[in-house]
Amino acid sequence: MNKRQIRKIVILGGGTAGWMTAAAVANRLPSQFYQIVLVESEQIGTVGVGESTIPHIRQFNETLGIDEAEFVRETNATFKLGIQFKHWGKSGESYIHPFGEVGELTNGIDFHHYWLKAKSLGLTDSLDQYSFLAQAALEQKFPEKAQLKGEKFSQYAYSYHIDATAYAGFLRKYAQNKGVTRIEGQVEQVCNSDKGDIESLVLQNGQRIYGDLFIDCSGFRALLIDDNLKVEFEDWTHWLPVNSAMVAQTELTEAVYPMTIATAHKAGWAWKIPLQHRMGNGFVYDNHFMSDDEAGHLFSQHLNTKPINEPRILRFKTGVRSKLWHQNCIAIGLSGGFLEPLESTSIYLIQLGIFKFLELFPHLEDMSAEQAEYNRIMQHSYQTIRDFIILHYHLNQKSDSEFWQRQQQMSLPESLQTRLAAFKESGRVELGQFGVWSAVCIGQNLIPKRYDARLDWLADSELMKFLSIQKQQIEGAKTKLPTAAEYIKNLMKQGR
Repeated sequence: MNKRQIRKIVILGGGTAGWMTAAAVANRLPSQFYQIVLVESEQIGTVGVGESTIPHIRQFNETLGIDEAEFVRETNATFKLGIQFKHWGKSGESYIHPFGEVGELTNGIDFHHYWLKAKSLGLTDSLDQYSFLAQAALEQKFPEKAQLKGEKFSQYAYSYHIDATAYAGFLRKYAQNKGVTRIEGQVEQVCNSDKGDIESLVLQNGQRIYGDLFIDCSGFRALLIDDNLKVEFEDWTHWLPVNSAMVAQTELTEAVYPMTIATAHKAGWAWKIPLQHRMGNGFVYDNHFMSDDEAGHLFSQHLNTKPINEPRILRFKTGVRSKLWHQNCIAIGLSGGFLEPLESTSIYLIQLGIFKFLELFPHLEDMSAEQAEYNRIMQHSYQTIRDFIILHYHLNQKSDSEFWQRQQQMSLPESLQTRLAAFKESGRVELGQFGVWSAVCIGQNLIPKRYDARLDWLADSELMKFLSIQKQQIEGAKTKLPTAAEYIKNLMKQGR
């Protein structure tokens, strides 16, 4: 007997999650066979502050065939080479977590092991001095592929800072051009079948929208996965306790730098994200340790420049659904889980949820195998990012803040304990970490006890020569680079 096929997909909610989903699904599924409907209401706002991204967004845009110059122009985007963390280890210190590896993998040995051995011999350079991207970011430059063609640094990772609201609007046009139907309205009732699947949505105007599969992009409200299907939310606030953020946009009065800046304060941290036309600002804090009034006062000092809009407060809870795919409903974005924006992973998790759904696209009659695999992958991804964010907090060395001292002393997830123990002892990191662990751990003064034993056979003089050449190559390549602002200006000319 032939299994009944999915023919109509209903997406509840617009914003970044909804329109990314609509655009990607419409790009993959032919419109002559599939009907895609997105339901949203102009009266319901979106969070709209996910402005900093990681390099995976480039894969998303490329998969959809989006031209980079058009994307940068339409979203007022700037380029990002990593994140600068200020005061996260000790007050007054800073380091950069760049995209990609720090240094280069040589003879199968991660570069930080060469640095560790050199440090034991008296080297005083910081690890990020050996990152081409970190050094370019500090000088507000951006790599020009044409100028670096054929050279050592011609292949590099980068991402964007974007206007998230503009990105959603950009993808809305894309999706509607691909045949997605947008319906304006608010959901009054969700109707389920006898089997527990969602059968239809009833809007306030009485319109009923039937579907075969429903995607919940309704944000923190989680109207389908929570209100209707009652899927449990796993609370992670005992590990990631910050629960509030003030956000505001200000005039852009300084040069565009190609990195996000994350500055620790006494009960959390604050961000600055430069776009072409304005600065995005946020102040993240735990309201058990800092009142809204105190946060507002400190936020105003952080802004420095004239606000474009009034600061607003967002409340949130870190955690994830026990299942992101349950019955015939998939939660994508904030409805499925939330991890604070420290490592700019919100849009990545949306993208991952979309792509894994499309990879596991199911029959309607029996989705159990696909559901199990989807939930396994997504849970693992959320947990891995959770552990990485906890790492930043746990490795602080502050002695003047009750908030930060609690982070030093808290119990850690077993998965993080295992990774952390391996790095502390011998600098080992899991394959596929792409330098992120070494950059953050060493940047926050966690220096492994030992370097890779294979380097005992490398003469000290050869090691120091190797490191000297690395720095010379970075310095030589940097001289060829335009500023980030110049790069954007030139790209805009090409894109017209």
